[in-house]
Amino acid sequence: MDLQVTHLRTLQAIARHGSFSRAAQALNLTQPAVSMQVRHLERSLGLSLLERVGKRAFPTRAGELLLAHADRALRELEAGVERVQALRGVVAGRVRLGTSASISIYLLPPALRRFRTRYPDTEVVIVTGNASEITRSIVANALDVGIVSLPVRDRELVVTPFLRDELVAIAAPTWEATKGPAVRPGARKWPPVPPTLGAPRRSRGAPRSRRRPARPWMSVDAPTLAAYPLILFEAGATLRRVIDGWFHRAGVAPRSPMELGNTEAIKKLVEAGLGLSVTSWFSVVQEVRDRTLTAMRLVPPLQRQIGLVRRRDKPHTPALDAFVAALEDLRRALETRRPSRMGGRS
Repeated sequence: MDLQVTHLRTLQAIARHGSFSRAAQALNLTQPAVSMQVRHLERSLGLSLLERVGKRAFPTRAGELLLAHADRALRELEAGVERVQALRGVVAGRVRLGTSASISIYLLPPALRRFRTRYPDTEVVIVTGNASEITRSIVANALDVGIVSLPVRDRELVVTPFLRDELVAIAAPTWEATKGPAVRPGARKWPPVPPTLGAPRRSRGAPRSRRRPARPWMSVDAPTLAAYPLILFEAGATLRRVIDGWFHRAGVAPRSPMELGNTEAIKKLVEAGLGLSVTSWFSVVQEVRDRTLTAMRLVPPLQRQIGLVRRRDKPHTPALDAFVAALEDLRRALETRRPSRMGGRS
């Protein structure tokens, strides 16, 4: 029976993404090529492997059985190739990472670029999802490593602290306190134009007229922030639960916040002056430096712990060990970027 490895990988990608078009994009193939490979598998086995429901694709019972065995077979094949390459002193193989969309967008690209430059024979597959989805996939050995919000309670997993993510309130630079309710008595008054964080320093020799002096951070508490129009992550998202918990501990709740599932969309609406938001510092650091957004510390401070998770019994491979080492380098670099001082970086 002619079952080609590339065809099995295509079936895996369709099952993982739930779509022929998304699988084609992930594999750098055309959609007709993906469909042709699936038809070849189905003709070889004499059974339908996928069922289309609207724009979604789901494995049939036959597809689930084949995928269960194919996953194990392909992992063994990849491990064998990695060990053969290790005999040549080459780090090669595939690493499957699960994390959130925001971490994959704002934190990982520089580390991934350095890793691929140093180890060109490796392949990194990134799957995004919430913490529970990622940890389930790691327990099932469908992913090798994850970067997720803690706590994680699966006994099959070992957790290493990765990053303390500070959350901040954000607003448009032109946002005025008069657009919202009066600041509560005793609270620190917001300026007419909220100041930004971490303004770039003037380089030596630069004209003094170009200097943009850094101003101190302002702070805001939950009762004050809850009275303003808010644009928050959609209910059920891990970060939204952290934010809701902060408001709940203060005995307040946002009034009918606008909800979105995309950090970039939230930032654009905030920049347009449609409301304020609460988000990770690392996701807005560039906009704050560019002064397209302003940020304020939360009182009391709100942080979430992000951790690196792996199966306890996960076999070591050269590619996985090298990738975990690259993530450790990223962790050390991020520690120097935490906003630990008012008005700048630590």
